[in-house]
Amino acid sequence: MTVNLLSPEHADWPRRRPVLAAGIERLRPDLIAVQETAEARDVLGAEYHVVPHSARSGNGVGAVLGSRWPVRAVHELDLRVTERVDLPWSATVVAEIDAPPPFGPLLFAHHKPTWQFGYAVERELQAVACARFIDDQLAGRDRHVVLAGDLDDPPDSAGIRFLTGKQSLDGVSVAYRDAWAAVHPDEPGHTFTPANPLVRAGEMPLELGRRIDYVMVRSGVHGPTLDVTDCRLAFDEPVDGVWASDHFALVADLAVPEHRPGAWRS
Repeated sequence: MTVNLLSPEHADWPRRRPVLAAGIERLRPDLIAVQETAEARDVLGAEYHVVPHSARSGNGVGAVLGSRWPVRAVHELDLRVTERVDLPWSATVVAEIDAPPPFGPLLFAHHKPTWQFGYAVERELQAVACARFIDDQLAGRDRHVVLAGDLDDPPDSAGIRFLTGKQSLDGVSVAYRDAWAAVHPDEPGHTFTPANPLVRAGEMPLELGRRIDYVMVRSGVHGPTLDVTDCRLAFDEPVDGVWASDHFALVADLAVPEHRPGAWRS
């Protein structure tokens, strides 16, 4: 799961917080990427191992990843790739997760690029740096990799096209399966949309709607190593008149395929 909480100084946090906490408790994701959080325990509770991005904004807001499974090691890449990147917690954090069978040890990457309109070049540089960093952490090991976060770019942007294997950047190519597109190839799946009144009330009142929040699965040469069995929006309706955030969350169900990619069915 990935969810941008909307920084607590906005939109009546005391009413939004219990909606978010109750929704996450109901969904019970094993792995979660959380953005714009000041105190993740407010919404995650005590069941998660919480791994923060090391830097925060001046108001104490940053990002964390959470895992219900033990975290073995954590690696972080600072994504302030140009002087224009002014988000202190723009980073890729990769956690080595001790997931149970049939998954086995895997990598969970929480990627947070810069957010501004007109900063495509930064997000392209950040996407390439993220992909290289994840490959460095794999170090040739056979591991599943799940990447999640608020990537602040739509599917047709160069950065997302790069991550999903539709184009190369800087002489580099990778391929991650976009969970939403795998399940809903003909649906826009906007996660930041004027259908949400908190978007209309916020700093981007002319927003037309974009899908900018993602869960992805890394592919080997024979395709993704995990099957996306479902993908859906969360917090896309108000609860007793309260909208949880200006972003809709994204939840993906992943499974180890019975037929292992790279081998013929026996």
